[in-house]
Amino acid sequence: MDRTFTTIIEPFRIHSVEPLRMTTPAERSAAIEEAGFNVFALRSRDVLIDLLTDSGTGAMSRDQWAAIQHGDESYAGSPSWFRFEAAVKDLFPFRHVIPTHQGRAAEKILFSVLGGPGKVIPNNTHFDTTRANVEASGATALDLVIAEGHDAAVLHPFKGNMDLDRLENLLGEHRGDVPVVMLTITNNSGGGQPVSLANIRATSEICHRHGVKLFLDACRFAENAWFIHEREEGQEHREIADIVREIASLADGMTMSAKKDPFGNIGGWLALNDDALAEDCRNVLILTEGFPTYGGLAGRDLEALAQGLSEAVQPDYLRYRIGSTAYLGNALLAAGVPVVQPIGGHAVYLDARALLPHIEALHYPGQALAVALYVTGGVRATEIGSVMFGRQPDGTEVAAPMELVRLAIPRRTYTQSHIDYVVEVVTAVAGEADSLRGYRMIYEPKALRHFTARYQPLE
Repeated sequence: MDRTFTTIIEPFRIHSVEPLRMTTPAERSAAIEEAGFNVFALRSRDVLIDLLTDSGTGAMSRDQWAAIQHGDESYAGSPSWFRFEAAVKDLFPFRHVIPTHQGRAAEKILFSVLGGPGKVIPNNTHFDTTRANVEASGATALDLVIAEGHDAAVLHPFKGNMDLDRLENLLGEHRGDVPVVMLTITNNSGGGQPVSLANIRATSEICHRHGVKLFLDACRFAENAWFIHEREEGQEHREIADIVREIASLADGMTMSAKKDPFGNIGGWLALNDDALAEDCRNVLILTEGFPTYGGLAGRDLEALAQGLSEAVQPDYLRYRIGSTAYLGNALLAAGVPVVQPIGGHAVYLDARALLPHIEALHYPGQALAVALYVTGGVRATEIGSVMFGRQPDGTEVAAPMELVRLAIPRRTYTQSHIDYVVEVVTAVAGEADSLRGYRMIYEPKALRHFTARYQPLE
């Protein structure tokens, strides 16, 4: 008879290993002080468990490494390009596929053409590079996620959904000022929360009724499709790839960081249907990235991504991926640590505002928590709060809607014992939360300040 077992096992075996370097708390304290208390400035060799990002940090498969050997480095018209293009169009059947070296390059190209002063670009929630590229063009980036998306504790199956009423009102009030609506799947800034297929359909209908293009920020498309498969009525019997194709059919284009769900260490693309817009975007591509059949990537990268796309929609992998992330989140909840609920797909988000209520927003509770996780156990995570989103285009600083710390899990990289160790570290830090203090920023760049800012702890 069939039995259901509760242990989450990796649907793969380990083929090669990479050593980890053990450090002491004293060594880590010295390292983070030298880094200006910015975890981005740490040397990776000084990090034990690296949950800074899931972007480009996953393990490629045996078949991806084999595909690399097929890489053809012809400048123009490489067979690797045609395999890559076919793999993209199999899931995302847009007429034009424009390869880029990563997702932010696709964003830069798109908003260089469609953005500009006076323009408004709505999204459920812009992530950091998306917002920065919108604002760099002179346009305004506007977040329209549903109200539940700003409440870390509330349970809602699709907290990444677009607020349809606000979108309808915006497009009515700013007719002609909105060149494109973006929809981020899954909603990274809001806790890795998915968007329902019904919400994507409704967003598409509103956009097209107003004559506005809908683009997807689709770097975690497979995880979003899995949540639709698991949580949305009537979707449980569909193939993941078919759900992805329907999502794509509702949009006019997409940006992609292929360093996420497609298992790339590098790569991305811009895909779209509009012929004239595609021509303008290719002109920018040639100026900034490369020829249209490689776009800043080597042929071997194109081959690896083509193979990775087929692996990203495999049910056994997605079941493991989402289940192992939930394993971490549920263990922390059981230990009394406040996290964003329900657990997202690629990461667990600690609620730094709830854990550190004594640290005010502009003393950066998320940054304080991230530093403490590193010093205590060598775990590197990233702040998603008032450091990342507090500085406004006019130079003022405001508190972000949520103060979070993201534990982003690289794909196919860590085992259950690594995650159990992370649970211990987070729980230990949470037990001493009252002793943590805030930070002040002593250096920040003009854009994306969280990458290179430097801090001092407050007395």
